[in-house]
Amino acid sequence: MFALRPLQFALALCVLASSAAFADTVALKANLQPSSEVPPRVSRGHGTVDATFDTSSKSLQWTVTYADLSSPVTSAHFHGPAPVGQNADVQIGIAKSELASPMKGSATLNDKQAADLMAGQWYFNVHTAVNPPGEIRGQVLPSN
Repeated sequence: MFALRPLQFALALCVLASSAAFADTVALKANLQPSSEVPPRVSRGHGTVDATFDTSSKSLQWTVTYADLSSPVTSAHFHGPAPVGQNADVQIGIAKSELASPMKGSATLNDKQAADLMAGQWYFNVHTAVNPPGEIRGQVLPSN
């Protein structure tokens, strides 16, 4: 059987404590605008995404608000990976029953999704009946 000596035990505790200290909750934000769509849209619509990401559990929680859209919302998604000005695949879809403002939800990300999100490679898109490809969009970035 393996036994730790007092010094090894203390070192092991320090390593465990320091790894727990690296777990962090990151505040994220996106400013949803028609000019951020690809290609840009003409609309009075606007909105925001306020989110938090727990780097330890990889849990993403969000609240999305919007107003002044041209028509009813038909869908909304987190997309990635893509920089500003490029389109990407859906990573997290919002359920049809959750499309009213404010949209609130959460999801657990896989390692690739978490890395792309933290690298600023995700955006949020709100699609409407008049603008099926998307009416307002914004890159999800740390809010600090």
